[in-house]
Amino acid sequence: MSVSLATTAAAPPLDSGLHRALDDAVAQVNGVVLGKAAQVQLAFACFLAGGHLLIEDLPGVGKTTLAHALAATLDLSFSRIQFTADLLPSDIIGVGIYERGDGAFKFHPGPLFAQLVLADEINRATPKAQSALLEAMAEHQVTADGTTHALPEPFFVVATQNPLDLAGTFALPDSQLDRFMLRIGLDYPDRDAERALLTASDRRELIARLVPRLDTTQAVELRAAATRVLVSAALIDYVQALLGASRSHAQIRVGLSPRAGLALLQAARAHALLDGRGYCLPEDVQAVFAAIAAHRLIPAAASGATREDLARRLLEQVAVR
Repeated sequence: MSVSLATTAAAPPLDSGLHRALDDAVAQVNGVVLGKAAQVQLAFACFLAGGHLLIEDLPGVGKTTLAHALAATLDLSFSRIQFTADLLPSDIIGVGIYERGDGAFKFHPGPLFAQLVLADEINRATPKAQSALLEAMAEHQVTADGTTHALPEPFFVVATQNPLDLAGTFALPDSQLDRFMLRIGLDYPDRDAERALLTASDRRELIARLVPRLDTTQAVELRAAATRVLVSAALIDYVQALLGASRSHAQIRVGLSPRAGLALLQAARAHALLDGRGYCLPEDVQAVFAAIAAHRLIPAAASGATREDLARRLLEQVAVR
């Protein structure tokens, strides 16, 4: 297939000041989360694409730090929910409390009512509590006592998850994993980044000193700009080829859904915007593909491959022609 941009005009570029502000925002987060430029880029792409982010890795590698840095840099109201085995849905959503003076129940919003919600260690809570969060993520609203309450905009959930072989975890079902647009891991820092981390100020002090690089109006404008990034028909052919290959691969039991294809295009558009372009390239699709696809692929029983292995194999096997 030929991925040609010759017949497409680039979308109007961002205002130069707004693009500088976006670059400054990415640089500021990279100054806190050291040595993880690719993961920071994916986190910003997820936000700009209007999705939600799942970070899965060992404790202590910077998952919570990344969420705090994003909230401070993007000037988003922030709330943290520590998921535990005794967490109830009402602890997340809120609860109606009887007000004697009014003679009626009044809804008191829970920690879910923030622009950036950190769902920390989401797989330590029971499936019932997990579902309360994931339904809100899908609908951008909650219903309590028969009344619907809209969540703030922009609304961005960053969930952290420990590997499933650690004690006290409840695996997220595949249908719920699909609610997260991207899943990333941070892993251990390289030697130079770890040296800088060990000799620098405490991360909490650094986060406290962060200043907003974008405001809410600019964040909403950037999200709208990401939807206007153009993709050629040939690039959509490439995305469809990846989707089709996932459904016919001998080592994959369940391939990528149409919703995964939409997420792939949205994230690729956001990645192009971060690179200062008004059009998508195959490289944008490839940059976000593993983070979009790996947690949605279900390996065949005898494949012996991880989800990440399968995502890499799909990229290797589907050529850009």
